[in-house]
Amino acid sequence: MKMQTVRILRLALLFIVTIFLTSLCVSAQEQQTSMENGLRPKFGIKGGLNLTNLYVDNATDEHMKAGFNAGLFAKLPVTRGFSVQPELLYSLKGAKDSYSNFVQGSGEYRFNLGYIELPVLAVINLAKNFNLQAGGYAAYLVSADIKNVDNNGNIHGATDLNADNFQRFDYGLTGGFGIDVENFTMGARYNYGLANIGKSGSLSGDLTRNSKNAGISIYVGFGF
Repeated sequence: MKMQTVRILRLALLFIVTIFLTSLCVSAQEQQTSMENGLRPKFGIKGGLNLTNLYVDNATDEHMKAGFNAGLFAKLPVTRGFSVQPELLYSLKGAKDSYSNFVQGSGEYRFNLGYIELPVLAVINLAKNFNLQAGGYAAYLVSADIKNVDNNGNIHGATDLNADNFQRFDYGLTGGFGIDVENFTMGARYNYGLANIGKSGSLSGDLTRNSKNAGISIYVGFGF
């Protein structure tokens, strides 16, 4: 990802958080279905698309990669217009990292990193069917599949790398928006990792150059 793109995404996250904090000072409407007389907890399932990357201040050759997210969520109302939303997800992240050198030739490494993720978000309703979300997440790496794809399209497994070669724990910030129509929900978030994914002094650290997870998650879900 180019440095300019990274800066834009960081500013977008800051903008989302700023709007969220500002909106705490204004009145909002609760989100409830036409069959409900008042606020009550909701539980549901959700899933969607991840568009992720690995960011680092001095790297410009990573490329966005598609993955997915799927799992469970709970929406716990605190008061009119404000809820806390914990989730438990499986989230596939990663990136494509290009290389070109005399020994290997040219190609790219494809990082597929699977996490069990626990986001916890504060949700503020700006309208009956629209909300802003901001919070943080903690995650645990359960799988790592690293492929070396050469310039001819041949795929070679990077057998020297597995989940044990990466940092198991990840954490970061997340923010975005949601749209609720009856029990149906959809939305998008930007996730900004704060922990290096590679271990310092190891092959994973050399390949990822102290990179961190970042990306956009788009989801749909259904609450009960």
